[in-house]
Amino acid sequence: MSAQTRAVLTHLYDALARRDGAAMAALYAPDASFEDPVFRLRGPQIGAMWIELTRRAKDFGISYTITQSDSGRGTVECTARYRFGTHPVVNRILSEIEIEDGRIVRQRDRFDFPRWAAQALGLPGRLFGRFSWFQRAVSRRAKRQLGLSPPAAPI
Repeated sequence: MSAQTRAVLTHLYDALARRDGAAMAALYAPDASFEDPVFRLRGPQIGAMWIELTRRAKDFGISYTITQSDSGRGTVECTARYRFGTHPVVNRILSEIEIEDGRIVRQRDRFDFPRWAAQALGLPGRLFGRFSWFQRAVSRRAKRQLGLSPPAAPI
């Protein structure tokens, strides 16, 4: 196991547990990429996402296990528990992270979007969560709500 990789992963998930989005943002390289079923982000958008998500989190808690920590690559299994609006959510996430020079350059998180949507969004999520058009609509809305989408062009 790589001590540097493990230290970065531990710092990232400990900061998430503390809801410290700024500390998380500082771990990403300027040109990093982040991808999960809701977001595809680059560079500063990643830090902005974590800052907003941790700021807005309600009844938030996580547990995590670093399952792999090689030189420059790591895998983390994380269970996040939080309230999304009025809905309680338990989301199990598998995160694959690449690190260069002590900074995260690529992160890909995987989770069961239909399961998440059913919990977080209630009936619409249960009915439509398995459809890609619904996933895209949720992504667009989340980006707007977190201020990650560029403003609409004037007509």
